Amino acid sequence: MVNFNGNIQENSSILIENNRGFLFGDSIFETIKVLNNKVLFLEDHYFRLMASMRICRMEIPMNFTMEYFESQILNLITTFSNSNSYRVRFSVYRDSEGFYLPKSRNVQFVVTASPLNSALYSFGNEFYEVELYKDFYVSKQLLSTLKTNNKMLQITGSIFTEENGYANCLVLNDEKNVVEALQSNIFMKTGNVVTTPPVSDGCLNGIMRKQILDILKKMESIEVKETSISPFDLQKADELFLTNVISGIQPVTKYRKKEYTTEFASDVLKRLNAKIRLS
Repeated sequence: MVNFNGNIQENSSILIENNRGFLFGDSIFETIKVLNNKVLFLEDHYFRLMASMRICRMEIPMNFTMEYFESQILNLITTFSNSNSYRVRFSVYRDSEGFYLPKSRNVQFVVTASPLNSALYSFGNEFYEVELYKDFYVSKQLLSTLKTNNKMLQITGSIFTEENGYANCLVLNDEKNVVEALQSNIFMKTGNVVTTPPVSDGCLNGIMRKQILDILKKMESIEVKETSISPFDLQKADELFLTNVISGIQPVTKYRKKEYTTEFASDVLKRLNAKIRLS
């Protein structure tokens, strides 16, 4: 089942040959985790979606409040009964005729969901090797920080990753600095300093990135920096870990000849789950 503009139905019945999200990538989306009928980080997701719609010059309907946003997600979840944890995609696209210039700014939305195996966040001790993806680069601009339908870099990078036997790849911007992984933000710990690239470098303005930054800034022995990371910095780091709202925290164990520990990431993960339980 899907939620199409507030109606729960078997499919959206959208004709892709007339859909601007398909034809031009004129669409944005949120990837959301729902746990025990609660939308995690609801406020952050809602305000990022609203900001993205404004940046993309979409018309925001008057009834599109945070309560409405939440209800549309939970209304769909009630049609499922096989899990207490779900991955939700809330897609908004411009509903208009026209070519590059749309004839209107009106929008429609589609909500889809699939069950997850895990409830709270966790990770094992599995080997997780990453490499740089250098076929294409992220531009240092505002559009790069949004979740739009233009994910060709991530798609080609994921194919490269699979073909070469890596667990993930790190993405560079046009200044050749590391900005993120293919589907995650990145954090690097060197000594007592934890660094993550600033949004101005072109990385996704991640919801989990924000949660982890909040946690790190409350840890007394840790200095937090939002500054550029060069590929050479990776060789000096003690730990690397990746973050997104579905996986939570994923430690990196190897990059080229450098191997990393995971103790700090494990500590941050415990703090993240405690934060969720208390919220």
